[in-house]
Amino acid sequence: MSSQQLSPSVRRVAVVGGARIPFARSDGPYATASNQEMLTAALDGLVERYGLQGPGAVGEFVAGAVLKHARDFNLARETLLGSGLHPSTPAYDIQQACGTGLQAVIAAANKIALGQIDSAVAGGADTASDAPLGVNDSLRRILLEARRAKSPGARLKALAKVRPGHLVPDVPRNAEPRTGLSMGEHAAVTARARGIPRAAQDEIAATSHQRLAAAYERGFFQDLVVPFRGLARDQNLRPGSTVEKLAALKPVFGLDHPDPTMTAGNSTPLTDGAATVLLASEEWARERGLEPRAYLTAYETAAVDFVGGDVAGGEDGLLMAPAYAVPRMLERAGLGLEDFDLVEIHEAFASQVLATLAAWEKRGLGTVDRARLNVAGSSLATGHPFAATGARIVATLAKLLAERDAPARGLISVCAAGGQGVTAILERA
Repeated sequence: MSSQQLSPSVRRVAVVGGARIPFARSDGPYATASNQEMLTAALDGLVERYGLQGPGAVGEFVAGAVLKHARDFNLARETLLGSGLHPSTPAYDIQQACGTGLQAVIAAANKIALGQIDSAVAGGADTASDAPLGVNDSLRRILLEARRAKSPGARLKALAKVRPGHLVPDVPRNAEPRTGLSMGEHAAVTARARGIPRAAQDEIAATSHQRLAAAYERGFFQDLVVPFRGLARDQNLRPGSTVEKLAALKPVFGLDHPDPTMTAGNSTPLTDGAATVLLASEEWARERGLEPRAYLTAYETAAVDFVGGDVAGGEDGLLMAPAYAVPRMLERAGLGLEDFDLVEIHEAFASQVLATLAAWEKRGLGTVDRARLNVAGSSLATGHPFAATGARIVATLAKLLAERDAPARGLISVCAAGGQGVTAILERA
């Protein structure tokens, strides 16, 4: 576990703006788009919008992906070299499952706060359509044996061991290596433990779609979303979603227990997409005539023992780390939930959002007014390209805060695979 809160002795870090491509359902419009291609499109949108061309325009670019091919080992740098940013700009990769985008923001913010750089772009991309296929492990061992062979005869002897079954690739599984359970099945365990009803989950999902649709209709995303491959808005968006329509869907997780509650409608779909955020010092923004939308003022990460902890009781479920990170962050900042005008909880599953809210309340943080929660929709409606979600949320929340005339404060909570959580606070002075 680690934490960092900015003190008055370091520079404030401004969120200047963001750019992302519309998110698409896997095996759809972006089926043949690589992580690099999507991330480049989002980055170029940011470069064009904020005039980031030329040497030294940006201090660094930090980004990542969760599902990566071997060719993506240097994803951020290769993306930068194909973008409008100057080739002299350093870049590096970062990865923390679904927390990747927010951790990229934090990594860049730390350097700006300490005066090491004056500006940075952070982000992430993921494609579930182009997921890497691993070589069958038995075949891999045979090929390595052949490579190490000292003679042609020894090489042929090794290759003669190949059988038809060795040609079947290892397909990536949406499962935790320690448990063998998918993220959805883990969420179903927590939902049962906390007694989260189906109707409440469907209400969260329907509201997410309705609010995202309303945000698009009022033009909120006009300077945040860059059209890509024929899409101008998130493909998963269903403006007509209602609790009644969602109630008709069959459960897909937790089917080994009676009365399962989690469906495809109240769970995020596999998604392709990319998002970026521009961060800077106040001086850098001022010199370029750019108005900061918000400031990143605190952040905290946490992890839970989702294998041997209190999983059956719902305390240490796979996606429950924000239940520990947020109380610590608020205590460090001297704040309570009542001090936040807006709250952004990544909607991996509607049940997980409700479980997080219940855990915060149990820990004495109070309740979150639903009118302040995910007011422009979230992952259930937009979709969830794993590494892109954090950057999407930061850019969205910063603009929502900037729309307010008075000072305002927003909370970000992102759960992640591996029993981790990444949280942050944005403020508008």
